[in-house]
Amino acid sequence: MSGELFDEERSAEVVAASFAGTPDPRLRQVMTSLVQHLHAFVKDVELTEEEWGVAIDFLTRTGQLSDEVRQEFILLSDVLGVSMLVETINHRTGGTSTESTVLGPFHMVESPVRDLGADIALDGKGTPCLVSGRVTGPDGEPLPGAAVDVWQTNEDGFYDVQQPGVQPAGNLRGMFTADEQGRFWFRSVVPRWYPIPDDGPVGQLLAATGRHPNRPAHLHFIVAAPGHRPVTTHVFVADSPYLDSDAVFGVKESLVRPVHEVDDPARAAEVGLPNPFCTLTFDLSLLRAGQEPPATNPGGRSR
Repeated sequence: MSGELFDEERSAEVVAASFAGTPDPRLRQVMTSLVQHLHAFVKDVELTEEEWGVAIDFLTRTGQLSDEVRQEFILLSDVLGVSMLVETINHRTGGTSTESTVLGPFHMVESPVRDLGADIALDGKGTPCLVSGRVTGPDGEPLPGAAVDVWQTNEDGFYDVQQPGVQPAGNLRGMFTADEQGRFWFRSVVPRWYPIPDDGPVGQLLAATGRHPNRPAHLHFIVAAPGHRPVTTHVFVADSPYLDSDAVFGVKESLVRPVHEVDDPARAAEVGLPNPFCTLTFDLSLLRAGQEPPATNPGGRSR
């Protein structure tokens, strides 16, 4: 026999050696590291057979609950902070552009194309809000024609795809094109906090560990422009509950913005909203496509 036989002390080395002939060097690196860390974890907690059986059952049920509308594995990745870590590593900014955050499990349909100034709140629920901003390059130059994809929950804390037949299709979603100055604006409602789906295995995990399932109030954005790196991000409402305990760890300080109330009948009539109404401003900056961000953010962490 040419290979080393399995034993407890060198289990990781024995298994990792089985990947030595993997043709793809990146796959070989990933699998070797995975085995090393997984075996170290099992040894560290001295995992019992019963506990491993529970884990297998948990993962099985997580897969069984996933479908074209609900992705429980993404939810699991989110609540363990893995989604945010992968997103942050792959979209470092060094403080030079808008920071990214998780895509989330509900960007599963194309947002309807809408004109600037359109109202995306089709169900009539919530506090009217004018959302506006500007898309620029890293030096503050406007990016005319930038694509601004937005989506959010309704006043009850659900996305349209979660409530087919209850919410209008495309409710609180929109694809906008920035004007010649890189500006965008649309009518919506003030975002509110909401719980992630917690009626499945991930919710059971949160309950068992004493964690809540809530996310602070936010709007989702994907912004792209020719010749620039797109960004997937959120804007968070400054006074929202759960900013410091987001169930999916998505909050970054640079993405928090205040919502202001405006009591001005003339301005309300101008923007097509009842008086008073609220405003939320979120400017975004994109890196150039060939502009590589630093290996790490200043201080080795996100701002």
